[in-house]
Amino acid sequence: MRIAFITRSTLYKVPGGDTIQVIQTARQLRELGAEVDVCLTSDPINYNRYDLFHYFNIIRPADILFHINQTDKPFVIAPILVDYSEYDKHHRKGLSGLFLRHLPANSQEYAKTIARWLSRKDKLKSKSYLFRGQQRSVRQILERATLVLPNSEAEYKKLSDEYGIKKEYTIVPSGIDDRLFTADEKINKDSTLVLCAARIEGIKNQLTLIRALNNSKYTLLLVGSPAPNQKSYYNECKKIAAKNVIFHNHIPQEELISYYKKVKVHALPSWFETCGLSSLEAAAMGCNIMITDKGYTKEYFGNDAFYCEPGDPESIFDKIEAASKSECRKDLQEKIMHQYTWQQAATITMKAYKKIISS
Repeated sequence: MRIAFITRSTLYKVPGGDTIQVIQTARQLRELGAEVDVCLTSDPINYNRYDLFHYFNIIRPADILFHINQTDKPFVIAPILVDYSEYDKHHRKGLSGLFLRHLPANSQEYAKTIARWLSRKDKLKSKSYLFRGQQRSVRQILERATLVLPNSEAEYKKLSDEYGIKKEYTIVPSGIDDRLFTADEKINKDSTLVLCAARIEGIKNQLTLIRALNNSKYTLLLVGSPAPNQKSYYNECKKIAAKNVIFHNHIPQEELISYYKKVKVHALPSWFETCGLSSLEAAAMGCNIMITDKGYTKEYFGNDAFYCEPGDPESIFDKIEAASKSECRKDLQEKIMHQYTWQQAATITMKAYKKIISS
């Protein structure tokens, strides 16, 4: 069985949660016997070599349209449906914020795609996207997909509601690398250390997190590099940060382990999260989780996380305070190790592939 993963062209240059999902799922599928090539959407692809195609990031339909028109072979889509609309409409600053706040969600994504293309930060493989637009492009991809592989029931429901299309689907939860992220109960965690491991950008909301913890008893460790188009946001974060806020550039997952071991609380007060992979990793290593209530997080963390209102520094502080004083959520650790690993994700994905190819 030979599979092509086709992903955004900036997958490695601008790493994010989807980068980890792609790399880890491919690795685990190879261990199960599949031949998997990870291709960027800008790469030339020999379609005849593959039995099946696996696309990622439905909110970048221009990346996908070109390729699905080159072959009749079956394909699946991992939507990774992130909703930037609340952030774009109410919290994005500058000229882009002024422009985007007047547009509906799909028009916002269309405008951002065109802007990336015109500024040469990304390639536009499918020129038909220009006249088809965001919503019609996404619908066309969903209509032609053999199977949809969302990361949660909540994500599929949002996809179905937003685009009015019912498709056969299989839930493939996000996961952790259980070879790396296991709790060490011999290490005493520091209840005054708070970690936020995420790319620094507006939707991740580090600015409000800094405001919440500035000059408090907590030391805030921000581990992540600024997104390419978010340098002014990063500079604003640095400008307002008090001495108890420490910045560290993006580091490999292997190096994050030492941070997860020390801190008591991992904080991710985003304006939207499909899951929050760093939250999963931190929880697996015994950290308490303070996370956004916007997105699909409750399907993963249930009652074992501390949910904040992202726009309210007082809410963020209060939830971090509660998390720092609470015992580690052992039930959540166990749940992650049984349900949310990349090995589990690959096993479910492999079953879906076999069903499609055999039929």
